[in-house]
Amino acid sequence: MTNCFIVGCGYVGKKVALQELKDGGKVSALVSRLSSAQTLRSLGIDAIVYDLDSATLSPPDLSGSVLYWFAPPPSKGLVDTRIASFFGSIAKSSLPSRLILISTTGIYGDCRGAWVTESQPARPTTDRAKRRVNAEETAGHWCRRHGVPTVILRVPGIYGPGRLPVDRLRKNEPVLPIDQSPWSNRIHVSDLVRACVASATIEIDSSSNVPEICNVSDGSPSTTTEFYLSVAKFLGLPSPPILGEKVTSQILDSPTFSRSNDSKRVDNSRMREWLGVVPEFPCLELGLSAVGSPELIAS
Repeated sequence: MTNCFIVGCGYVGKKVALQELKDGGKVSALVSRLSSAQTLRSLGIDAIVYDLDSATLSPPDLSGSVLYWFAPPPSKGLVDTRIASFFGSIAKSSLPSRLILISTTGIYGDCRGAWVTESQPARPTTDRAKRRVNAEETAGHWCRRHGVPTVILRVPGIYGPGRLPVDRLRKNEPVLPIDQSPWSNRIHVSDLVRACVASATIEIDSSSNVPEICNVSDGSPSTTTEFYLSVAKFLGLPSPPILGEKVTSQILDSPTFSRSNDSKRVDNSRMREWLGVVPEFPCLELGLSAVGSPELIAS
């Protein structure tokens, strides 16, 4: 049985909380809205309304709990001020038993389609990814200073029930030609939840003072364009229009494409071998089949 504290109980955090509760654990969560807290409390989760952007609040007592950090960084800047403020205010008398930080494979930047492992240097190309690198550095420093075992999960695109690009497909937004589309990676939400829960109990060398880092992915990357085409086919929606062969740099730098220009293929060997999590949905086709009725999703 695991006692855990979940910070950022959104799409994934809520599912992890429910799984921990199902496994017999005691679950507490920090959320930003009262309505979210009320919903979680009705499910048996001790939810506390907490403003991560406030410097005046003291963190709860985390003693003996696994701390899951799902909270995103602020939307601007290069520093994750939320994680720095929260961790900096944790008293030595109330340290958690373990930290699990949810990061992103976006920290690797553009790898020109190469396969990447956890040893790949961080070369973020967007401010969003740079904030995530800063969060990892903050967690690493805190881990070394306080001796708290830490697992950093680097996660790509997440899909699952309620997490498909239906609106974009309905808007008929264009996609790049397949041969110009970057490689993208993803994980079904249920496999991500399994990776999170496994991280809470995996044996970690007690003498290690650096975080364990693990990529989380289904291991079956495809181009971004192929992803949208597959989802459209599954939902019975028209295929998005494909731009002409000559795509200008101005188009690639537009908001539609700027966040998807990083091209990489994420190796999930460590997730499978060290963490012991073999994806139940190792490819998009299997994952989509478990999402639900295409007619209901697209309606």
